[in-house]
Amino acid sequence: MEIKWHVNQTQSVKQFLLASGISQRLYAKIKAVGQPILVNGQKCAPSDWVQRGDVVTVQLPAEPADAAVAISHAPITICYEDDYWLAINKPAGLATIPGPTNQTDTLLNRIKGYWQDQGVTDLVPHIITRLDFDTSGIVLVGKHQVAQSLLQPQIEQHQLQKFYLAVVSGTGLPQSGDIREPIGQIDHQPRRAVLADGQSAWTHYWRLGATDQLTAVKVQLHTGRTHQIRVHFSALGHPLVGDQLYDGPLNLGITRQALHAYRLQFQDPFSHQQITIAAPIPADIQAILPTAQSSID
Repeated sequence: MEIKWHVNQTQSVKQFLLASGISQRLYAKIKAVGQPILVNGQKCAPSDWVQRGDVVTVQLPAEPADAAVAISHAPITICYEDDYWLAINKPAGLATIPGPTNQTDTLLNRIKGYWQDQGVTDLVPHIITRLDFDTSGIVLVGKHQVAQSLLQPQIEQHQLQKFYLAVVSGTGLPQSGDIREPIGQIDHQPRRAVLADGQSAWTHYWRLGATDQLTAVKVQLHTGRTHQIRVHFSALGHPLVGDQLYDGPLNLGITRQALHAYRLQFQDPFSHQQITIAAPIPADIQAILPTAQSSID
């Protein structure tokens, strides 16, 4: 896989690569296989210097494929793709990665099948954002471990911006609000809860509109705890419509939790440009609140 970086500060080629997510081990492997490092298309030495505006190109050794992950040729809906990133609009009812009950047809299996159909044999998918089985929307995938590692600081510093549309039960929510309640697991159960000794969690929301039984909210996650949105709104007394696990109402026209990851924004660590990815609101959520899609930006 070829990777190109746009340089934004002066330093040696080796310093730049090590600061750009190339580990010492990977750097040694690149040198051992004899792949040239290029600056503005010209072969260079590790001690050469680069400066703002230069483009550094490296051919990375192929990652070993996980043969244990089966290939599925079921279709996927692509929201965005470039040399380093793939974003898929995951439907509700599809697991993100294989688990005990499904090893052969998850989103990960389908990505492998998609790449095989494209004749791509040297990529390994690295799932960066996961969604629950019955949550729909954007799942971001890195095409190499270097891409994943370069994005990790933005995740840790809450700079990877994730926006959701949720439909919750009841009315009376303030126009906007912060929910900063710790979340933990109860006795190894699937269900999570707000617990004093749980992990810190931060959810921000904006009220979009309401009927006499439910409210649409735009939600931004600042942390990524398991079931975070579902737990936080349940703790407020407004569980998501269709969310059986958290006691949401099941008679309002949707058969899964009404939650969709509709927008994702991050700074591309290779080009230093902002990438914004969007996924349309699915029909089952639109059906219970037809104005939801026109109400979000």
